[in-house]
Amino acid sequence: MTADTLSDLGVMFLGSRLKRLGDRLQTEAAAILQAMDLPVQPAQQPLLAVLRREGPRTVGAVAQHLRISQPTATRALQALIEQGLVEVSKDVRDQRQKLLSLTPAGEALMDRLEHDLWPRVEAAAIALCDGRDQELMNTIAAVEAALDARSLTERTLAPDMAVRDFTDNLAEAFYAINAEWIEEMFALEANDIDLMSNPRERIVDKGGEILFAEVDGLGVVGTCAIMQAKDGWFELTKMGVSKSARGRKVGEFLLAKAIERARAMGAADRLYLLTNTKCAPAIHLYEKLGFEHDAEVMTLFGARYERCDVAMRFRG
Repeated sequence: MTADTLSDLGVMFLGSRLKRLGDRLQTEAAAILQAMDLPVQPAQQPLLAVLRREGPRTVGAVAQHLRISQPTATRALQALIEQGLVEVSKDVRDQRQKLLSLTPAGEALMDRLEHDLWPRVEAAAIALCDGRDQELMNTIAAVEAALDARSLTERTLAPDMAVRDFTDNLAEAFYAINAEWIEEMFALEANDIDLMSNPRERIVDKGGEILFAEVDGLGVVGTCAIMQAKDGWFELTKMGVSKSARGRKVGEFLLAKAIERARAMGAADRLYLLTNTKCAPAIHLYEKLGFEHDAEVMTLFGARYERCDVAMRFRG
């Protein structure tokens, strides 16, 4: 028998091993769907399931339910729209938001999937796992949770990092870290000084959050805040990393944690930030993690800082 190199390499190539298994299962699932004359692809079924269970949702909400990127969800949902299985309407509460829902054809398809196919697939999968299906699912959930806490990139390339919440003894670090980067590129404005000098009163006590990144051997080297703004908006603000820790992916670690915290606060759908074109590496990072340039945010909030010429909203 030919050697299985991927198996021999073990956990070091866990992602490739899981992808191989996933591809194999997806291929078989596609064959089953074709044999049962069901007009849907395996990867489309979870999106239909979200709309069936949750009702009309935005693209962003569907993506969050499945823990996938918004561009991936957009492409998949567009295909379902073209197939006549999903339709688009405007949210009566917010005409700017587009809601996706199942069409009558989509509902009929879900009836067939839920009644005719999924119970049979579930039984086959349990048999395939030899009764250890729950153990497998628990292990997968634990790995996903560990990746949420700290990515494989961070575990491989970066020093040990941890996130800390605001305490009064970190107020000085909040000021110092932010003053360092702002004064390096711009001039401190009155709004900067007010927020940085009174983080508890201006941010935490008003329902916001302040996070800090602590690096093993270096201490607290980064910070950012999620601050309540008007009309249900939240601003990601005062994000900075000390010179001593730059190049260690502290900013990416901190931004990912801030987005995770914003989701927990229910703030992710209306999370924005203000910056300047001179901060090109930071803007690239914001784009990478799901922020998009937004004219509405600029109109509503851009005047808060003289240096602001870029406004972005989280769409990840």
